[in-house]
Amino acid sequence: MYFVDFFKGIAMAAQETHILANILNVKAHLSDIIEPDYGLFDELLRLEVLTRRQLADVRSERTLYRRNDAMLDLLETEQQCSKFLKALQRTGQQHVVNYVTENGGQLYYILSFLSHVVIYL
Repeated sequence: MYFVDFFKGIAMAAQETHILANILNVKAHLSDIIEPDYGLFDELLRLEVLTRRQLADVRSERTLYRRNDAMLDLLETEQQCSKFLKALQRTGQQHVVNYVTENGGQLYYILSFLSHVVIYL
C-alpha cells in the first residue's frame, strides 16, 4: 500500500510540472472535447492566459475545432497551461482537465498496473 501511495505522489508531482507536454500529447483529442464558446474565452482573458488580440484571432476562426486548435497553439508556458486548466474548471469542463492531467488516460493505466504489481509483491 505504501508503494502505491509513493507512486501516486510521484505521478501527481509529474502532472504539475508537465502540463504543457500533456496538452501537446493529447492536443488532437482536445480539439474535439473542449467547449470554448460558453465562457472559456472570457475566463482565459480574465486569467491573462491570452490577450484580447489573441482571442480576437481565435474567435475569428469559423469552426469550433479550428477555434480550439488556434487557442491551443497559443499555449506556450507551464504557467499559461496551469491557468488554462483553471479556466476549464471554472467553466464546468473538469472532464477535460482530468483528460489532460492523466495524459489522455495513460496515468490511470500506469497507476492501475503499479497497484496490481504491489499487491502481488
